[in-house]
Amino acid sequence: MTVRHKVLIVDDELHIRRLIHAALARADYAVVEAENAREALDCLRNERPDITLLDLGLPDRDGLELVPLFKRQSDATLIVVSARDATDQKVAALDLGADDYLTKPFDTDELLARVRVALRNRLTRDGGNLSLSVGDVTIDLVARTVTKAGREVHLTPKEYVVFAQLARFPGRVITHKQIMAEVWPNEHAHHVEYLRVLIRTLRQKLEDDPQQPRLICNELGIGYRLRPGGDAPDAGHEQPG
Repeated sequence: MTVRHKVLIVDDELHIRRLIHAALARADYAVVEAENAREALDCLRNERPDITLLDLGLPDRDGLELVPLFKRQSDATLIVVSARDATDQKVAALDLGADDYLTKPFDTDELLARVRVALRNRLTRDGGNLSLSVGDVTIDLVARTVTKAGREVHLTPKEYVVFAQLARFPGRVITHKQIMAEVWPNEHAHHVEYLRVLIRTLRQKLEDDPQQPRLICNELGIGYRLRPGGDAPDAGHEQPG
């Protein structure tokens, strides 16, 4: 299963939203839409998009005011897509925190190229991997696919988020708190047992022997790490849960 990247379109013009939505859907992105600032803020909190495409001419709030607000409330890459073509508007948006600026009218192929570049930059900005192979398991973080022995593995969206976190920084311990904040972002109280259940299902899908895991290693009381070599478990660290 491919877990698709999610793009939020914020634009009050229905025909523009439909145009962008159709182009993104053809490229196999998951798409959510908002026609004003209020809806956009709700989507940022609830949908957690990877990319936000923001029009500056919204009916309830000027888009330039939203740029720093969006950047504070979400780690989504922000691309302004606006009919405002004056240099001072572009500079203002970029200075306020926008990651890119595309002027209307635009070619959808260029828009898709900007989105692809934004996703690559997003994946590498912290020094992480774009793809990783450990034993016979491979994860492609750009395509969002996971394979084992050459065959694609069906992961749920939550399973993929956890495995992708570990795969971006193999060998590094990712804490329970860090993982749960990504998987259950709107929960006020996180329960480690939910994470343990999710890790068990991941091991069942990816490990040769889930009872003796060699890929996903538990650091007792701290978190999990992906063992780069997929070799024998570390004595004293590995726990089944």
